[in-house]
Amino acid sequence: MLTKRIIPCLDVRNRVVTKGVKFQNNVDIGDPIEMAVAYSDGGCDELVFYDITASAERRRIDIDMVSEVAKVIHIPFSVGGGITGLDDMRDVLLAGAEKVSVNSLAVRNPDIIAEGAKQFGSQCIVLGMDPVAVADRQKFPSGYEITTRGFRERTGIDALEWARRAEGLGVGEIVVKSVDADGTRAGFEINLTSMIAEHLGIPVVASGGGGTCEHLVEVFTAGKADAAIIASMIHTGEFTIRQIKEELISAGVAIRQKW
Repeated sequence: MLTKRIIPCLDVRNRVVTKGVKFQNNVDIGDPIEMAVAYSDGGCDELVFYDITASAERRRIDIDMVSEVAKVIHIPFSVGGGITGLDDMRDVLLAGAEKVSVNSLAVRNPDIIAEGAKQFGSQCIVLGMDPVAVADRQKFPSGYEITTRGFRERTGIDALEWARRAEGLGVGEIVVKSVDADGTRAGFEINLTSMIAEHLGIPVVASGGGGTCEHLVEVFTAGKADAAIIASMIHTGEFTIRQIKEELISAGVAIRQKW
């Protein structure tokens, strides 16, 4: 049985980790390097860093920060935000990241997925999706519309249709981040996650809404996610990685024990 992965998310703005609710009202939390070390030592399986204002500000990602992270942790990590093309992908991977996440760029230029997969391997290319629930089922059969630039722009693209297209282009993994659940700690959007997972043959990572260990059990079982991104529930110190994993093991979820 494949083990499920726990992935802390560090949203970075101006070299500081920050956290908001539904992409708004962000509060600064701490230093990304120090937090990366703490979570890595604490037993997480991977880390993900998002430069949350890079795309909106139309600037490149902070490569120096990526290099600093790679020097101090010894687990895989992915990086997203401000990726403008193959050169940025190459720079991020050479700086020490294992994966590059594209979101707004892929919507504007879907071929970047195929080009990145060809150049660096599908396992290095992650698609980040920011779907929001919509009522118009004729235009959006899945019930979700893709947004970009940190929920600042609607795209008119159906979430399931986009996920399937990305898989066909060669993406190795998809992060499904519910805009509606983000930062609420009220639980993952199970319907959204399970729908994407059921229709794809590549790993699906759930993101947005994790607040308790029970939420994680639910997203790994009913939600059929291969991995889950968490932030608020550990940033606050309410839970540790070890505590979360022990709860998951008790619930019968296959998880890697590393602490």
